[in-house]
Amino acid sequence: MTGQLRSIAFLIQYLMQRLAVAIFAFAALALIVLSTMAAFGYAPWLEFPVTVGGVVYDQAGMYAQIGLTVLAVLLCFFLPANTRIMRLENSHRRFELGMQDVARAYAIAHSADRDSMFQLSSEFDAVRERLAYLREHPDLESLEPALLEMAAQMSHISRELADVYATDKVARAREFLKHRQEEVAQFNVRLENAKTLTSELKHWVHEVELEESVAASQLQRLQDELHEIMPELGHEEILRPDGTVIDITKKAAE
Repeated sequence: MTGQLRSIAFLIQYLMQRLAVAIFAFAALALIVLSTMAAFGYAPWLEFPVTVGGVVYDQAGMYAQIGLTVLAVLLCFFLPANTRIMRLENSHRRFELGMQDVARAYAIAHSADRDSMFQLSSEFDAVRERLAYLREHPDLESLEPALLEMAAQMSHISRELADVYATDKVARAREFLKHRQEEVAQFNVRLENAKTLTSELKHWVHEVELEESVAASQLQRLQDELHEIMPELGHEEILRPDGTVIDITKKAAE
């Protein structure tokens, strides 16, 4: 859509430039003819009075007509330069359009080359094969043969690039990266599960240690209480070398 609007704008600009040059040249020619005829008495001069400082100049129209004629003649010398400028602009515009067509044809040839559609190896045969493909392409029917040949040569020069980035190789690379990404995602899931399990085990160990500490404290308190009440019950403790405690009643010993 943007390209069509730009083409329409260029066309309007081209037509308006040509119309302006034609109108200006015709006006200059008309002023020259009228002034020449007026100088020889075949046509009247322009007549309009001009008052400057209280003085009336009746021939101001004649002077104005002569001045406009001289100005028009002088400006006519700029018309060839303007024509050359417009010719350069049109040439540059055609060059841009031509390069866009070449780029479009090259993109089509390069895409076909990436799909391994061209098998000939020698330079002449490879370029001819690409050129035949571009000529038969439905989107390039309106292009000139010189542009198609240039695109075919560019495609042949970049054949190594097309081989490196071939469609099947790119597809395999994408598939490999997809599998790697899936493996990384699965690893992250397992890693999160391991972190959760580790946190649960640490919490569990902390609870077990806390319970063991409470049980040991209760056991120690119980032992302390037994030590206090055993002498009163007539019992005493004998500690064997292996660490076994034997309670012996004092009265039985007596």
